[in-house]
Amino acid sequence: MAGATVFAAALSGCASGSLTVDELAEQGSISVGFAGEAPYSFEEAGQLTGGTVALHREIFGALGIGEVDGIQTEFGSLIPGLNAGRFDAVSAGMSILPDRCEQAAFSEPEIVYTTALMVPEGNPQGLTDMQSIADAGASMVALTGAIEVDYANALGIDVTPVGNPVDGMDAVIGGRADVFALTGVSLNYMAENRPDAPVEVTESFVAEINGVPQVGAGATVFRQDDTELLDAYNEQLAEIKSDPDRWLEIMEPFGFSINEFPGPELTTEMLCEGVPGIGDGGADEDGE
Repeated sequence: MAGATVFAAALSGCASGSLTVDELAEQGSISVGFAGEAPYSFEEAGQLTGGTVALHREIFGALGIGEVDGIQTEFGSLIPGLNAGRFDAVSAGMSILPDRCEQAAFSEPEIVYTTALMVPEGNPQGLTDMQSIADAGASMVALTGAIEVDYANALGIDVTPVGNPVDGMDAVIGGRADVFALTGVSLNYMAENRPDAPVEVTESFVAEINGVPQVGAGATVFRQDDTELLDAYNEQLAEIKSDPDRWLEIMEPFGFSINEFPGPELTTEMLCEGVPGIGDGGADEDGE
């Protein structure tokens, strides 16, 4: 029944035209869509947790919104689910890309990240980056709608989308794929929590497409009409980002380091415009 209440409240917020902080504070909770990708946002022992969830509890709590409730869906369905009113925001460390900015509103960057590869133990094909996958003719899996799919498409790599990270890892273990590409922090977290799995994770790298480094940054996603909520969120986020130690205090327990801290030079406006080298450079960004 609690899930039905959250769902009805989300639909009510959409119907009124835009969702406000006061409405959510009066309701006492906000619902977020998540894809189950650790360590960003996932369930553990039946509880919603992760780095982005911890950040949301800090920010929404400061706005008087006491609870953060999660609704799990596949990564590629997060923005459509948001716009359909299934939840109020997206908590997934989602990459800020120009095509996604046309569909939804992103907060300022919360996390920067690099890519890594999960391969069979011993890395038999010697894979190190996206170009090495293409050169080896290796088969790859990546999350549906994730930027790694776009990287693969741009380089002519045989890629199969999967609905969640566990399916990606299992594809490599089961020999159905040679490599699973995802953010380094995610793959390392998965490998550390399944130490007996016959896989390893390569060193993280910045993907290059057509010779242009692909700088990735993730953020919280809101509906485009929810401008008041977005502005209030960004104000609280700016306070946290003004003190890297405070950001680390929230994020470090989930495996994030200062290497994932987004500096002030990186903005959502730049990423949405596809500034060369900032989420651009030739990838066919189908996104959602």
